Amino acid sequence: MTKVKCMIVDDEPLAIEIIESYLERLSDFEVVARCNNALKAFEIVQKEKVDLIFLDIQMPKLTGIDFIKTLKDPPKIILTTAYRDYAIESYELDVVDYLLKPISFDRFLVAVQKIYNGNGDKISIEKQGVDIKDSDAYIYLKSDKKMVKVMLDDILYIESLKDYIRVRTDEKDVISHQKISYLEEKLPGEYFMRVHRSFIVPIQKITSYSASSIEVPGHEVPIGRLYKNDVLERLGSRNHI
Repeated sequence: MTKVKCMIVDDEPLAIEIIESYLERLSDFEVVARCNNALKAFEIVQKEKVDLIFLDIQMPKLTGIDFIKTLKDPPKIILTTAYRDYAIESYELDVVDYLLKPISFDRFLVAVQKIYNGNGDKISIEKQGVDIKDSDAYIYLKSDKKMVKVMLDDILYIESLKDYIRVRTDEKDVISHQKISYLEEKLPGEYFMRVHRSFIVPIQKITSYSASSIEVPGHEVPIGRLYKNDVLERLGSRNHI
């Protein structure tokens, strides 16, 4: 497969470094340009071949969305932003995906997996030697006026507390002021499952389950009535309970 030529556009140097570090783990992707504003990005796409742009939305002079509208034949675009409010507008622009910062490696892989080569074959993450369930994947949650790092592998379950969520791990509980549905969208769906209006569990941590509950190490989580059929079907035992 010909390498996917990528450009990263973001006014935050750290954001560029994170995406570039993720792309370095994938042998089929190559970073050909980095820039901190959309005007410079516009100049680059006029001169160089770019297959995929990781594009921040909120930038000075020209926003990412306005930049897209200037392109007559845009390459594939994955939007990156810290603001969820742009989701609807971004999908109207037919972008590949929309990533909310901070971006975990698992969620990043879900986005790049949507890129197709000229033959219509999906990029194989496995053949690149990368396990989509990366043990180094993490998210940051705002708690007590700090951004707290939570490793995805450490999560036992996530519980909704009205306008807050509790993320329970072996070592600590992290309470964050946000809706459980917001976090559900950020987590990789291959490895996390909503089992109740108030609970999300990591599938690999499930030790046993019944028609009404799921057990993870040291805890029992209920299965909601509206989620029951989907949960049991996904776990492969709908017809055996």
